[in-house]
Amino acid sequence: MKIAITGKGGVGKTTVAAILARLYADEGRRVLAADVDPDANLGMALGFTPEEIDEITPISKMRELIAERTGAGAETFGKFFKINPKVDDIPDMLAKEKNGVKLLVLGTIEQGGSGCVCPEHVMLKQVISHLIIRREDVVILDMEAGLEHLGRGTTAVMDQFIVVVEPGERSIQTYHKVRQLAADLGIKKVRVVANKIRSKADEEFIIAKVPEADLLGFVHYDDDVTAADRAGRSPYDISEKTVAEIRAIKERIEKDSA
Repeated sequence: MKIAITGKGGVGKTTVAAILARLYADEGRRVLAADVDPDANLGMALGFTPEEIDEITPISKMRELIAERTGAGAETFGKFFKINPKVDDIPDMLAKEKNGVKLLVLGTIEQGGSGCVCPEHVMLKQVISHLIIRREDVVILDMEAGLEHLGRGTTAVMDQFIVVVEPGERSIQTYHKVRQLAADLGIKKVRVVANKIRSKADEEFIIAKVPEADLLGFVHYDDDVTAADRAGRSPYDISEKTVAEIRAIKERIEKDSA
């Protein structure tokens, strides 16, 4: 199972990604969760401590490793480099495990924009491609709304592409933007998880904005998720209601992917 999860900042996509990962891990599945968001919080949501997270260096910041794998030396960095570096050993070498989930923090490219073709970008794109195409684990990608690190070869074998939204027009606009970007990459189905639902009016807003066939389900607002964040703990260990709702969404994902 290969699942990419994206959405506007603050909608709770990392919470959804982390709970899905923990659910699969508790079934005894091999799970690798990749954090491809500039505001990397997936580790905390999986249950890593702040001290453990501080010890993790994003792959995008590993300049020596990137130079070694891409052949981009100090004088030529960013000019001449391999576009298909060796990455098959990266997940097992760099991933850290907690609660049955292996976490790989990829990071993002801070300069160059969406058109950046640089060693860091090539390295991240190759790692993601390997995770999706070659790995047999359950792979969950926690991604920012821009899809720069995905390619057509990668998306062709993706089981689910999910946008997490909240009941608000800005979030829905991000959903439409992601749908267009996904279509450009050949992704035909973009599913939606509606998070932070507080009322029937919120549900009706989402139903009016999202095609019924694309809506995987609702996750209602729960103070326990906020409490978990304040305590630096995984919401999986605190919010029974949220876990139950995401478990139902997981079941629909599996039925949809069968």
